[in-house]
Amino acid sequence: MDFKTKEIQKRYEGYLATSNLWNEYEVFGLHQFELDSISHKIDINIDDKIRLGKYIERFVSYHLSTIKEVGILAENIQIQKDKRTLGELDCLLTRNEKPVHLEIIYKFYLYDDKVGTIEIEHFIGPNRKDALIEKLNKLKEKQLPLLCSNDCKPYLDEYDIEVEKVKQEVLFKAQLFLPYAKQHIQLTKLNTDCEQGFYINRKELGYFKKSKFYIPSKKDWLIKPQEQVSWITYANFSVKIKEFEFRKFSPLVWIKSKNGELSKCFVVWWP
Repeated sequence: MDFKTKEIQKRYEGYLATSNLWNEYEVFGLHQFELDSISHKIDINIDDKIRLGKYIERFVSYHLSTIKEVGILAENIQIQKDKRTLGELDCLLTRNEKPVHLEIIYKFYLYDDKVGTIEIEHFIGPNRKDALIEKLNKLKEKQLPLLCSNDCKPYLDEYDIEVEKVKQEVLFKAQLFLPYAKQHIQLTKLNTDCEQGFYINRKELGYFKKSKFYIPSKKDWLIKPQEQVSWITYANFSVKIKEFEFRKFSPLVWIKSKNGELSKCFVVWWP
């Protein structure tokens, strides 16, 4: 197995190991599409230059293709009207010969209790540009209703599908990160199996002066911290983190403590 194949396999296993963000209809009445997480060899080539969301969609497509009772009809269906794109259906498939419209989401969210008033409102993106509640509202109010629009009907007709018979589900996987000082927080609505680490700001970075650091590529955000990487010292990391802070970008980093324990952590630029 060459290096690139090994990299894809590691990331695919990271995707498989990521849990659904909630169970069944627990959130907004949105039904999670259940898939097994059994590890198996992936046999596709993926362009490393595509953005992470599209990269993961390739994983989902391959995963679906390995399931006997699932048949993929179409993916990334652009719904258009008067040469204007209204939206996209991620995937049309059949499961046990019944049609399903599947929306695919994979996110990284950080818990900030200063945002919102309930659990699902507290989770935001690492750079504060998006939020879980915004994504849920978009799914509920725009992405899923698109299937039932008149503009979508011709696309369903191609596959001889009646919209009334289509089940709408989401595959919403996520990695969640809690504040370093509040890792005792108990989630009640979301799946605690999604908790993957913590986050710190620049002031809290000082707690890790005796640790070593590694900044993985964004595609490697999917995987667990690995021992055999080029670790850097606290001093060198402090210089690098200033560059991220200047760009208002919160990187995901791996931290190796003095006793060898590995952690996954976001270092945020905001207070």
